[in-house]
Amino acid sequence: MVVMKWLMPQTHPLFVGVVRLLPAGLLVVLAGMLWQRPMPQGWRAWSWIGLFALVDGTLFQGFLTEGLVRTDAGLGSLLIDSQPLAVAVMAAFFYGERLSRWGMAGLGLGIVGIGLIGLPADWQNLQQWHWFTFGEWLMLGASLSMAIGTILIRPVTTYADPVMATGWHMILGSIPLLGLSLWREHPQLNEIGVEGWLGLAYVSILGSAIAYGVFFYFASSGNLTTLSALTFSTPVFAIICGRIFLSERLTTVQWVGVVLTLISIYLVSRKD
Repeated sequence: MVVMKWLMPQTHPLFVGVVRLLPAGLLVVLAGMLWQRPMPQGWRAWSWIGLFALVDGTLFQGFLTEGLVRTDAGLGSLLIDSQPLAVAVMAAFFYGERLSRWGMAGLGLGIVGIGLIGLPADWQNLQQWHWFTFGEWLMLGASLSMAIGTILIRPVTTYADPVMATGWHMILGSIPLLGLSLWREHPQLNEIGVEGWLGLAYVSILGSAIAYGVFFYFASSGNLTTLSALTFSTPVFAIICGRIFLSERLTTVQWVGVVLTLISIYLVSRKD
């Protein structure tokens, strides 16, 4: 989130989304071929991958990058990481997953922790509070898209290999974003320097190829609620990196939120 926010003044949001998806998807598919993973076969496999690509590729990255232009990195990660709540509800409804009492307490604690992280510095001034801005609604859209994508990985991997499905969903999901970027965003590359290209490489290889591949590989067989709850750590990392690289500072209340978030990750990850 911090690197993507830093890249925005140098290029355009949808182009960043394309770069995050397309090269990463090609790398994942190439890795799958080297590991002799089976390619998707049949209309059911490609239909599920296509739906997965639309929701977790096009919509998620589109909402995320456009929303990140209108919000800061810390707040963006806060809003996106409300998605474990939606995952917990949908996983219980569709797959019968249940959390222990400690897990439920951990989810509640995580909500409180992330809420504290997202409080503005002048949170005592009630006259400055307002409902979500357009950028914040976009981030919530990204959160819901990611949650639905996490739920979809189960039927997707019923018909396709999880590694190949992950790679192809990034490739297919990038195509609508590429079309929109070519139509709306000009110029795309003129202001990107060497550091900018390194940033794009980072969000594509580490932020997508490796992160997506590992996440959805485990999501295909693990407990979705517990796995999804680990994304509560994202705002923590965003805040730490924002402090180091963007000179952002935390209030005392936000530090309390960081501690509560880390505790919530432990509780949700407990087996009993």
